[in-house]
This record gives sequence, structure tokens and C-alpha cells, in this order.
Amino acid sequence: MKLHGLYGITDTELLANGRLLPYVEAALKGGMQVLQYRDKTQDTARRYEEATALKQLCSHYNAQLIINDDLLLAKELAVGLHLGQEDGSITKARQLLGNNAIIGATCHGSIDLAQRAKAEGASYLAFGRFFPSKTKPNAKPADINVLSEAKALGLTICAIGGITLNNVHLLTKQGVNLIAVVNELFDANNAEQVEKRAKQLVSTIFL
Repeated sequence: MKLHGLYGITDTELLANGRLLPYVEAALKGGMQVLQYRDKTQDTARRYEEATALKQLCSHYNAQLIINDDLLLAKELAVGLHLGQEDGSITKARQLLGNNAIIGATCHGSIDLAQRAKAEGASYLAFGRFFPSKTKPNAKPADINVLSEAKALGLTICAIGGITLNNVHLLTKQGVNLIAVVNELFDANNAEQVEKRAKQLVSTIFL
């Protein structure tokens, strides 16, 4: 399955107070191709309800839904999964979700981690952060040169971390497939602004 384009990641604070579904739909209208539902809270019932609604939205707009760090929820909804370095086994996830599931792996700035993730069955490799990040201000910076090295692994490459309209071109020049954003997309005053930002990002990614 070919993954390419704008990859939005939800944020529990930015999308609180009823903003989750309208803001996500606005991003999908603007051309977002992949959505990662990221919610680290322990409210299982709410997370299931939200993820189910997001799956319906993504299906309507022909986009992919990926669940962050919840293998059982991804299995139940038959959607993709993203795993950080501390989030569990890619091998186990692949066995449970099957050969066709999308499974992403956080690789920070490390080719060694990327090679291991590929060997364990990852579908795409996420590298970053490349710029100062509001979401993860203490994340270790990654060298942009890792992206050209990673392309040799033959998997979909995702860039993440502090990406804005002003710096995204530095990553697209490296040939990355997915541009992952949080604040640049969802830190907005209204849904119309989200849609406009999505369109701007998408147009930059596909230049």
C-alpha cells in the first residue's frame, strides 16, 4: 500500500472540547491522507468511541487511520498501528494484525533502529525531530542526512518534528513520502483554518 502526503497526528489538548472530529474532517477535506490517533490517556471507552468515529471519517475521505500505541484497539478496528521505541513489539503486532496492516515505527535519527524495524515487519519508518517541536520539546534532534540513507531501505519514509510551511520543503527535497504534523495543522482557531493549512501543506508536499 502506497503511503504519501500529509500525515496528521491528533493531540488531546489541541483537539479537546469537541474539536477532534470537526478539525480532523477539515484536515481531510484539505487533502490529509493519513491520520494518527494519538491519545495517551487511560479512558478506554472514550478512546474506542473516538477512534471508531475517526475510522468512519477517514473511510469517507479515502484516508488511512493509524492508532498510536494500542495494538488491541488497532486490531479491533482493523486499522493501522504506530509504535514508538517503548511501545511494544513490531513482530508481535505484525503477527496479530496480519501481513496487509500498516505498521509504523519511530526510528528517531537512527538507521540501526530503522533496519531493525524493517526486519521485524514495519511498513513505514518515522524519523525526527528535524526542527524544534512544541509537541515533544525535549526530543533529541535528528540529522536530516539520515533521510537519504533511509531511502535505501526501500520502505515508506516519514518525517516528523517541528515541521511548518516554512521548513517543509527542506524535507520534501530529501524525497520523504510522508510529512507528519501536529501543531502546524491543528493549533488553529477554527475548522476553516485547519482546512486551509492542510491545503497549503499538501500543495507544498506535492510540488
